[in-house]
Amino acid sequence: MKYVGIYSQQVRNNTRSLLLLCFFPLLILSLVWVFFYALIYMGGNASYMTPDMMAYYATDQWLQALPWVVVAVGLWFTIAYFANTAMVRRATGARPLERRENPRVYNIVENLCMGCGMDMPKINVIDDPQLNAFASGIDKNSYTVTVTTGICQRLNDDELAGVIAHELTHIRNKDTRLLIVSIIFVGILSTICSLTTRILWNTFVYGGGSRRDSKEKGNGAAIIVVIAIAAVLAAVGYLFALLTRFAISRKREFMADAGGAEISGKPLALASALRKISGDPGLRGVEREDIAQLYIVHPQALAGGVSGWFSGLFSTHPDTAERIRILEQF
Repeated sequence: MKYVGIYSQQVRNNTRSLLLLCFFPLLILSLVWVFFYALIYMGGNASYMTPDMMAYYATDQWLQALPWVVVAVGLWFTIAYFANTAMVRRATGARPLERRENPRVYNIVENLCMGCGMDMPKINVIDDPQLNAFASGIDKNSYTVTVTTGICQRLNDDELAGVIAHELTHIRNKDTRLLIVSIIFVGILSTICSLTTRILWNTFVYGGGSRRDSKEKGNGAAIIVVIAIAAVLAAVGYLFALLTRFAISRKREFMADAGGAEISGKPLALASALRKISGDPGLRGVEREDIAQLYIVHPQALAGGVSGWFSGLFSTHPDTAERIRILEQF
């Protein structure tokens, strides 16, 4: 059985995913520079400054603000990065799976890990009669494979091994760490967008007053302009970051399918498992989209509603039928 096509896909997707991930910090820094440029332009300086002059002054202000931006984003990122494991468990209601509770799952995980030469991750279980699974964690102390009780009961050994091999591939390829990084950057931009929009709305609603003199009104208008610029830039940045995060997630799912087929040695069993899971994916009660994108099959991805190219842009997972088709070719 040959996996040449899948290997080529792994290399291509890995390179593209790393390039996409580099986009996040560059996007944040670029938005800060555009913010300063827009302030200079909207401040009435465009009438006597050339674009080069405005760019020069924007760059100067950007360099002065750069250390503060880096420190603020760095602290935010660090806290979110190391708190993600506890957050995932709380959001899903997962609990540790004891060996005596389900030795079958433990044996499958151990055999697969020995076969591919990787350390055995923790195993969690979610009490859900439907079918799904996901991998999470940022290092060997927190790497975890989580399965539902339904998937353990309703898949045969080969199918369950294919699903677990898929999740082990996420861990082996550092997909879980990569996705967490992308989720955090999107969260940063989302929060900035939400805060600036809320401040702008409150300024419009509560900031007015007929008794203010013209100078106060002028200062109020300037503040509104500054907040509006920040809100627009944050919204644009959030949209691009969100699309990039989705692209990373879709590419990683194809890679994990390839790795799962390689580790288990039974791509047809993984294809059969995906077909069963897509018919009854569990974990619908988890409302957080950043958690849902970790699943092997996204519960809402099958609901439809919007189709075609636009739907594909906002999908965290590739089409399940396409994943099955690729696996059945090998």
